[in-house]
Amino acid sequence: MGRTKEFDHEEVLHAATLVFWQKGYEATSMAELLQAMNISRSSMYETFVDKEHLYLQSIEHYKRLGEDKRSELTRASSARQGIRAYFAKHIDGAFNPSSPRGCLITNAIAALDAPDEQIRDIVQKRFEDLGEAFYKLLQKGQDSGEIAADRDIRTLSYLLLNLNHGINIAAKVDSDRTHAEQMVESVIDML
Repeated sequence: MGRTKEFDHEEVLHAATLVFWQKGYEATSMAELLQAMNISRSSMYETFVDKEHLYLQSIEHYKRLGEDKRSELTRASSARQGIRAYFAKHIDGAFNPSSPRGCLITNAIAALDAPDEQIRDIVQKRFEDLGEAFYKLLQKGQDSGEIAADRDIRTLSYLLLNLNHGINIAAKVDSDRTHAEQMVESVIDML
């Protein structure tokens, strides 16, 4: 009879997510993952199959962590308020001193030589979904008259998407969050 797993799946997955977030897929070794997760090699393979499957589960875990932030875009009463609320949470996360700087998804996008097509597809979909969420909120703003009808909201949504990922990159090298906050306000003023 096999041993019963004696660890909290979400806690162990979160530990692996932090390692991937900090180091990236390619630079993360199995030894580093096992040490962070504090489980045996056999438990890792029985539970997560291999490094690639663990990475996929880590991305899904990370996405669940960000759903509250993303919901700011869908539940906003106005486009500007939703964008401001989204980026306030985003900046809090990107500059959080208790987690790796930046964003796991942005890091994965920057290294799109990911190990397989499934990972590339997940990252690409996450990128596109956020752009679409920005677009729908801007469209709502245009429909309400908050945003002028002649504004190209497809381009503006792409600008917001790139601002999102730009903040993630900047957070890795610049610890002054006020620069990111000022960029967001400048973009909101352009709407």
